[in-house]
Amino acid sequence: MTRPVPLENLLSQLLNQTHQNELGWQLIALVACGLMAWGITHWLCRRLGAIQDGWKFGVEGLKRIGLPLVGLLLVLMTRAVLSVWEPVHVLNLVVPLLAALVLVRMLVYMLRYVMRTNEAIQTWERVIAWTIWVGLALYISGVLPRIMRTLDSVSFDAGNRHFSLLLLIEAVVVMVLAVIGALWLAQFIEARLMRVSRLDLNLRLALVKATRTLLITLGVLFALPAVGIDITVLSVFGGALGVGLGLGLQKIASNYVSGFIILLDRSIRPGDMLTVGTGYGEVSQINTRYTLLKALDGTEIIIPNETLITSTVINHSLSKRDIRLAIPIQISYESDLERAMLILKTAALNHARVLRNDSKEAPNVLIKNFGDNGIDLELGVWITDPEGGQANLRSELYMEIWKNFRSEGIEIPYPRRDIHIIKDVT
Repeated sequence: MTRPVPLENLLSQLLNQTHQNELGWQLIALVACGLMAWGITHWLCRRLGAIQDGWKFGVEGLKRIGLPLVGLLLVLMTRAVLSVWEPVHVLNLVVPLLAALVLVRMLVYMLRYVMRTNEAIQTWERVIAWTIWVGLALYISGVLPRIMRTLDSVSFDAGNRHFSLLLLIEAVVVMVLAVIGALWLAQFIEARLMRVSRLDLNLRLALVKATRTLLITLGVLFALPAVGIDITVLSVFGGALGVGLGLGLQKIASNYVSGFIILLDRSIRPGDMLTVGTGYGEVSQINTRYTLLKALDGTEIIIPNETLITSTVINHSLSKRDIRLAIPIQISYESDLERAMLILKTAALNHARVLRNDSKEAPNVLIKNFGDNGIDLELGVWITDPEGGQANLRSELYMEIWKNFRSEGIEIPYPRRDIHIIKDVT
């Protein structure tokens, strides 16, 4: 029968084995470490903030975890020095408290930097804080070693490998921490890459997504051996993943690969105006699985990346953002045709969004057809801001044309039929 793990209660050691003089010296040392930690952190924040704006990320992190982290390092050094002459039970109790505080603040800061939704952040903050503080209480009270011994006794064999419940819990915790760290580092690299204006935007996005995928993969591969799990066991998972890709996940894999193709060939870029099927809007995001179009009415259209590769896509701003709008209008046969054409052209030239300098893109009026009810005209205009909308431009031009037509007596016809009644001659 195995011997039970002894309870190493830090509180009982502090109360039973610490004398008055020892307690006083340790409290003085703690106060000195706190003042030194505050001074060092304050000095570093001022130094980093004064260098350049690029250190904003480091200053924010230092403000959150700098004071407890520096304090922990100073307390550790102080404990190592004082332990030569006398017991340091107070410092032994303060070290895990500061370590827990550093861990809570560091994980919460990393989550705030990685995640953007406040609800998810608040939930994870509570989970992390409660988990760490409960673990600290169990450690200080001496109960944690017995719990770990019990979890380690629940074990099973899988092939040639021996697993325990404690090992699996450690693996999950280390993997979660590795993924959070990888995402945090990926966000840090993304912020730096997006500032490199010399690189094409699509290339920057491709590098960001590739870096994020690589860091997460490396984080998992390094986390598993860290807890004693051989990564060769992932070969079974790799085989299952291959079968899944062949059966049901091929669309997801296709969208993922298509996203990288779109970014690398630069046929679609953020800010482009696209028409995909019946959807029209501005590309706001190119994500791993889908591309997000923001329509002019505020709605957002989610388009799988594979669709953009395999179907016809109209890019209104691929090589040049200028687009032509055709505005049809009809006048009656009794109206002054030349005057009407001049009014159409003048209305276009007076609009701020219409190009007017280039002779090739200047507004022009064409006679399209002699219809049943009137003469069909077409006003052609060019604009450089398709994201500003086309319907509103048409409406403004139509309103200006309507006002000028009424003042000039030019009639817009409507369908009519002349009926001639012939009397019956007998």
